[in-house]
Amino acid sequence: MPLSTLTPQPVWNWFSQLCAIPHPSKHEEQLAEYIVNWANDKGLNVVRDTVGNIIIKKPATTGYENRKGVIMQAHLDMVPQKNNDKKHNFNTDPIKPYIDGDWVTADGTTLGADNGIGLCAILAVFGDNTIEHGPLEALLTVDEEAGMTGAFGVEAGFFDGEILLNTDSEDEGEVYMGCAGGIDATAKFDIEFENAPENHTAVSLVIEGLKGGHSGVDIHLGRANANKLLTRVLFELAPKFDVRLVSIDGGSLRNALPREASAELLIPKEHLKDFETDVQAWCTIFKHELSSVEPDLAIFVDASEPESQVFTRDFQTRLLAAIYGVPHGVYRMSDEIEGVVETSNNIGVIQTRQKHVSVQCLIRSLMDSRRIDVQNTVGSIFSLAGASVSFSGAYPGWKPDTSSQAMSVVRDTYQELFGEIPKVMVIHAGLECGLFKDAYPHWDMVSYGPTIRFPHSPDEKVLIDTVDRFWQLTLAILKNIPEKSTNF
Repeated sequence: MPLSTLTPQPVWNWFSQLCAIPHPSKHEEQLAEYIVNWANDKGLNVVRDTVGNIIIKKPATTGYENRKGVIMQAHLDMVPQKNNDKKHNFNTDPIKPYIDGDWVTADGTTLGADNGIGLCAILAVFGDNTIEHGPLEALLTVDEEAGMTGAFGVEAGFFDGEILLNTDSEDEGEVYMGCAGGIDATAKFDIEFENAPENHTAVSLVIEGLKGGHSGVDIHLGRANANKLLTRVLFELAPKFDVRLVSIDGGSLRNALPREASAELLIPKEHLKDFETDVQAWCTIFKHELSSVEPDLAIFVDASEPESQVFTRDFQTRLLAAIYGVPHGVYRMSDEIEGVVETSNNIGVIQTRQKHVSVQCLIRSLMDSRRIDVQNTVGSIFSLAGASVSFSGAYPGWKPDTSSQAMSVVRDTYQELFGEIPKVMVIHAGLECGLFKDAYPHWDMVSYGPTIRFPHSPDEKVLIDTVDRFWQLTLAILKNIPEKSTNF
């Protein structure tokens, strides 16, 4: 059954087109060009700013000219993640969505419902002249998932609106009025090599089958980090069996929980069988520890190609100790907002490249001071192990505004439509809203969206009936935006 059979049809029609156009982070140009051409064909006012964000403007419908201006906001890019056995080039191949019961998901890849559904709702609004609304503007940003380049580049002077509706939240029935800030940490180790010992067998140690997920939204769920599990096994077994490390790699994005990790090793031939036995014992331990959250976890040893060089024992020890020692997961829960993560760290990517091993982390916090504390902790551990450590891409959190008029409109409209009050929340993820405050400090912002599960992983899916509720809410909010003279 095609997506076009689903309700609301305008949103799903757009989403079908979206899936057909490759748009991973930093490769959104094909999609951006498509949208700009579409907007021009519709006679809409559309421009690109200096970093590539798309800005579209649409005048108010008759009778709504005096309403406060609204900026509808989404990002163009999607996270490119696939299952290990899936052949897919995100730069050239379309996403293949399909209906799975009450959900829409994709065939072995991320779906792009984050933030594709919100983007499609905005485009559907701008393409329909029967919808009632005041002055409308769209802000469609680039590169949100891989560095928030678009949000960092938003400049003053482009927008006239006062209320921003961010569509990048992932739980229908929840409305967000604040989010965590964050910073990227990268530790770079200069590899110290020596000649490979004789009478050793080359093998790969592989961990796979983990759920993965969003390093902010899912960080509190207790899911395993493949990089940490692999390091834990190597930390225990390397000295026991004189294992020599050739390379270590895991994860692909600093903002996704790593689902897979592997290491190339040399093992004394006489220890191979015992090593394999101990690896399976560790698999049993992990399955016992993580039985409710990682049922598909697998660890195995494969034959590999011999190597002429290995890490020195000293370097190998320092590297494994550092990765093992750096904290991963929830660092502290919020004291002010029940059930919300305050501070966390994700050891997202480990890469061995010729002469270097790099480890990438994403540190998030609702409090800048606590983020700096974890930043210093991570930096200290890596520095003591001999790595050079750099921090980049710091972005502020979005501080809640309890007097927000936009929040009042969304909350009251939701209650009128569905007979219940939505939960007003703060999210432990990096929404772009905090960055917009630099150029537009007066913007009154709120974030909402349909229910999306397992974003940033190939298990990503969106709940169909919540897309309809999200659409109904969006149309009603636009109709209920107060006049410019109204004071709440």
